[in-house]
Amino acid sequence: MDILEIMRARHSVRQYREGKIESDKRQALEKLAKECNRASGLNIQLIFDEPKCFQGFMAHYGKFSGVENYIALVGKKGADLEEKAGYYGEKLVLKAQELGLNTCWVALTHGKCSAKVRKGEKLICIIALGYGAVQGTEHKNKPLEQLCDCIDTMPDWFSKGMEAVLLAPTAMNQQKFYFTMKNGKVYAKAGKGFYTKMDLGIVKYHFEAVTGHRVES
Repeated sequence: MDILEIMRARHSVRQYREGKIESDKRQALEKLAKECNRASGLNIQLIFDEPKCFQGFMAHYGKFSGVENYIALVGKKGADLEEKAGYYGEKLVLKAQELGLNTCWVALTHGKCSAKVRKGEKLICIIALGYGAVQGTEHKNKPLEQLCDCIDTMPDWFSKGMEAVLLAPTAMNQQKFYFTMKNGKVYAKAGKGFYTKMDLGIVKYHFEAVTGHRVES
């Protein structure tokens, strides 16, 4: 399965069934998390067999059930923290999907997280992880002309990149980003609102993973 097929197959899942994640899958995710941390300076942590984070009122409000594993996106406070968390978090999300697992980005609707947050660091977001009771459904998209320019002169690779971008999850499905291309270079900017910088990191990863073209801010 290529990366675009993995993106098409992946949907947000809030209800999970019983069943521990196998050791080989845990090891694959741990290995990738370490690689992401080395590349980014983040302190991403995988938490397994810990149901308390999703047992409180907020998790119930967010309609989560059966969540016993999650990925904690932690890093040093800074202007680029949210975008980096989105970029590398989505890399792990798609790896989980490739391994046959389900995920959901969770910003506020969870309880106390067990991740270790050191001085000067911040927990940005967590990602629910496990075997879904369902596989989720596709989200609605804004028209492409609201998300990028060069509609009439779009090269095939850029078009494929935007297809990947439309498959990316964003907070409350807000899709507040905009892609442009100048002199063969791709640029993306985040709009105003909650978690738009993290969303920008997610969509940048989708575009780059499919096209191999770097996205500038």
